[in-house]
Amino acid sequence: MPRPLWSGAISFGLVTIPVKLVSATEDRSVHFHQIHTEDLSRVRVRKYCEAEDREVSAGEIGKGFEVSKDTLVAVTDAELEEMPLPTAKAIEIVAFVPAASIDPVRLSGDSYFLQYDGQVAAKPYALIAKALARNTKVAVAKLAWHGRERLVLLRVRDGALIAHVLKWDDEIRDPAELAPKDIEVTDSEIDAAVHLVESMTTDDISGYRDTYREALEAVIEAKSGGRQPAKPSTGDDEPSGQVVELMAALQESVRKARSARGEDDAKDATVHEIPKKTARKTTKKAPAKKAAKKTATAKKAVRHRRGA
Repeated sequence: MPRPLWSGAISFGLVTIPVKLVSATEDRSVHFHQIHTEDLSRVRVRKYCEAEDREVSAGEIGKGFEVSKDTLVAVTDAELEEMPLPTAKAIEIVAFVPAASIDPVRLSGDSYFLQYDGQVAAKPYALIAKALARNTKVAVAKLAWHGRERLVLLRVRDGALIAHVLKWDDEIRDPAELAPKDIEVTDSEIDAAVHLVESMTTDDISGYRDTYREALEAVIEAKSGGRQPAKPSTGDDEPSGQVVELMAALQESVRKARSARGEDDAKDATVHEIPKKTARKTTKKAPAKKAAKKTATAKKAVRHRRGA
């Protein structure tokens, strides 16, 4: 388990639960150093003071806020820690809400496990965890950390409390301008898309891997061993660049999805258009009248020849 990043307590009504904040995820990305391409030497980022024309150490660096052009106000770490906030050393639960009511766009991507701090905290920790696990609600709490107050969502995973950092309301942009305007989609196209969704539905996403990272590690391994990286393979899944009719693309997608799952798609993969009860084919009545007129004319000609 990694080292704790923060220590304090969960404030739950009159209940206080000492906890430690531990990162719930780990960064498995491949990180690069900046280098000088001529001689492969490292390129360093140095902290430089403009006024004194010299490099400064980390101990000489503080925080400053620009209130106007060329005017900075210094704020010390001690002043930030002494701000009169009830959430300075506590995760204050402010409400319980249905889990489905949390818009996923509010999740910032930062997740942390809450580890109970000391044996005295074990029982109240287990109590709130079991209470949350028994219903479909999650806790919404406030936490002051790293120079700002954060909104967090608390839920249970395998008996442990986990905190997800949420965006504030004013941090979410309005997507109204991004939605397509005046686009007509038929019911049959929607049904086909729903059919594709159903054919790709799964209850487990644990098998997916970071193939980009694996390919990058293979490149680094080859180059470190004095070998040239493998050339990319040209598979059938590469986009052809051709514009495909929407319904045909949906049907082919369903076929591929079912084939990948090992299902027999010879019959069921085709998405059939649903007949519209309200459809009116008024344009085909005119040819029918012409045909009737021609038939009447032909009969009249026959009677004329018989009379002759």
